[in-house]
Amino acid sequence: MIPFSVLDLAPIAEGSTAADALRNSASYAQAAERLGFQRFWLAEHHNMTGIASAATAVVIAHVAAATSSIRVGSGGIMLPNHSPLVIAEQFGTLASLHPGRIDLGLGRAPGTDMLTARALRRDVNAAAERFPQDVIELQAYFAPAVEGQAIRAVPGVGLDVPLWLLGSSTFSAQLAAMLGLPFAFAAHFAPADLEAAFAVYRDRFQPSETLAKPHAMVAVNVLTAETDAEAQRLFTSQQQAFLNLRRGRPGPLPAPVDDIGTVASPGEVASLEQMLRYAFVGSVETVERELARFIARLQPDELMATGHMFDPAARIASLEGVAAARDRLAAAERVAA
Repeated sequence: MIPFSVLDLAPIAEGSTAADALRNSASYAQAAERLGFQRFWLAEHHNMTGIASAATAVVIAHVAAATSSIRVGSGGIMLPNHSPLVIAEQFGTLASLHPGRIDLGLGRAPGTDMLTARALRRDVNAAAERFPQDVIELQAYFAPAVEGQAIRAVPGVGLDVPLWLLGSSTFSAQLAAMLGLPFAFAAHFAPADLEAAFAVYRDRFQPSETLAKPHAMVAVNVLTAETDAEAQRLFTSQQQAFLNLRRGRPGPLPAPVDDIGTVASPGEVASLEQMLRYAFVGSVETVERELARFIARLQPDELMATGHMFDPAARIASLEGVAAARDRLAAAERVAA
């Protein structure tokens, strides 16, 4: 069975604080480690009152300190917001504190609105255009130092910090293929180009010192509960969060409602269904069945599950259900073999 991993945004639920969200993320990561997930990634977003992972490297340090074996990393660091040297130093520090456990996933978008992007002191358009060069510069900071090298990342130089390229289109798929890096596609919110991106990445992949063959991971929404109906109810928190973002009114993660149609128009519901097309929501049996079809069709090398839930205890219970579905898929695979 392919490895399963977890993506978290440290969601801030209505009536709670960022401190609560960060504590919940550490507990969530501990559950992911206990349940045998491969890695636990956190995403960089800014000026979002419902997301507490803005200082992503700091949150990664918090989560890595609360766990002992699971890989912890970024899904991702939005490189246009930062200088490559600063990111090399931050993740070199993380890798020095937690050897062999740190991943560095890199995204090309700012992870925020344009006004906030400018407040980050970056020329957004120019920084996005420099993304390929910045990735190569970042790789160089982690490479062993050479004689006469004027600028070094300390910590960072010579450390094993795996770089991943993240994307929601074919652009990063092409770049990851060209550089021989692993690639992760954000199908949990941008499903349209998933199959095209995977095809481009696999067809154009060039082996590198980092990777001999392509490694494609897909991030999807996965949420389990005792029944399909209860899982769908819990999922309405995430649906409402996306809806509020679309309406230009992002905020804390809302409490679930019995029917998303009571807070969204038919057109909005249709838009949510399109955006969240790759959402596997239901009982363990339902999720197992739907994931089996998805994995058989797409053939990912790894699957990353994400799911925002209002109740932290329900979110951990959901993750236990995801692990159960994964283990059942693995058992079925062994029987078939």
